[in-house]
Formats: sequence, structure tokens, C-alpha cells
Amino acid sequence: MDTTELETYQVQLSQVELALQTDPENAGLLSLRSELQELISLTQQSLAQAASSSRADSVRKTANSTPTHTWTAGSDCLAKYSGDGGWYPARITSVGGSAENPVYSIMFKGYNTTELIKGGEIKPLPANHQEKVTAPSKRKLTKAEDEERDRKKKRNEKKLEVKAAKAKEQLAKQATWQKFAKKSEKKGVHIAGVAGTSIFKTPDNPLGRVGVTGSGKGMTEVAIRGKHKFAPTDEPNA
Repeated sequence: MDTTELETYQVQLSQVELALQTDPENAGLLSLRSELQELISLTQQSLAQAASSSRADSVRKTANSTPTHTWTAGSDCLAKYSGDGGWYPARITSVGGSAENPVYSIMFKGYNTTELIKGGEIKPLPANHQEKVTAPSKRKLTKAEDEERDRKKKRNEKKLEVKAAKAKEQLAKQATWQKFAKKSEKKGVHIAGVAGTSIFKTPDNPLGRVGVTGSGKGMTEVAIRGKHKFAPTDEPNA
């Protein structure tokens, strides 16, 4: 994993977050957001491990390297790309780690991607660099990176297709209901809640009841039942 994938996941997450603002209960978007958050977390952990791993190997390479060069943020250099092992023009964006084990965050020229590298994976530009290089060197993705990118792209496309299909199905259901309501209205059948009419609208008839649209009838009279009273008699109960 590299920072290219991390930035891609972050852009996709921002797009999903934007879609959730209009449809916060969409299960597909919520699931996609959860997966993207997990991918971002895993990618960040992988980059952090790459920066801190192989400490002893880095010390050995630094000791056997050419005379040390003081690198600072903004310095131009040649950096080793982890994908194919080639050296490409880059610019240092920040310096971290320790004095004995520095870690550089660099951006390859011609690409808006960053990568963390060690002291043995960076060297000065050649003296005739500006004369020889007229355009940014183009590096190729490794086979594993290319396959992983295609898998993620297909997976995201499939999720978007499922989301679009569900949205289309919902619109079809809404259209069917609206068509049914219009037909019913033409036949004189009133459907509560259609065309802005609420079933809780106060009827024009003062004797009408709320909740019964268009009834025009008064409240049903309820007979009050009295409590039965037993009258005392001289005759004993049979």
C-alpha cells in the first residue's frame, strides 16, 4: 500500500459522506463508508510500519552509503520508488525520524503522491540533471499494485451499480403509486394524503370528523348504559 491508495480512499470517503447528507439512512452508503474507513485505517498503519521497520538495516545502509548530505524540507533529490526500485526526481516535503535514522516524506515530480523513504533511498541530483531531464520520468505500477487497484475499482463500481438499481426501483414504485392515485382521482375516488390533502385536515362541514376525509357526517352517537339497580322484594329468591 502507498499514499496513492490512501488519497484515493479519502476522496471516495468524502464523496460517500456527501451522498449521505442527502440520504443518511441508505444502507449501501453506510456500508461503503464503513469499508472505506477501515481501508484508510489499514493503509495508514501500513505506511507507519514501513517508516519504522527495519531499523537495523537502515543503520547499516546509512553507514555504508556515500558521504552524508543534509536534507531539509523543500530539497530536490533522487528518490527510490518502492514499486519498481527505480530512482526518480522528487522533492522532500518533510523530515522525521531521528538524527541517526531519518525518515523523509517525499513527493515524486509529475505525481501528486507522497511516500516515506529512508536515508539510503535518497541521493542528490546529478550535476547535469536540469540539462538531461526535460520532462518528468514516468514510473509504472507493479503488477500487484495494478491488480489491487483493478479489484478495488470493480468492487466500488459494483456497489455503485447496486445503489443505482435500488434508487431506480424506488423511483419506479413512486411513479406507479402516483399513476394509481391520478387514475383514482379521475374516477372520483379520493385518496387521503395525495395532492397535498391530509387525512387530518379539518372538514368544511362543522359536523364532520377529523380523520375521515370527505365524510360530512357527524359524530356517531353512543348510547349511555345505566347501571342496573336491583329493587328489594318481599318474595325470596327462587
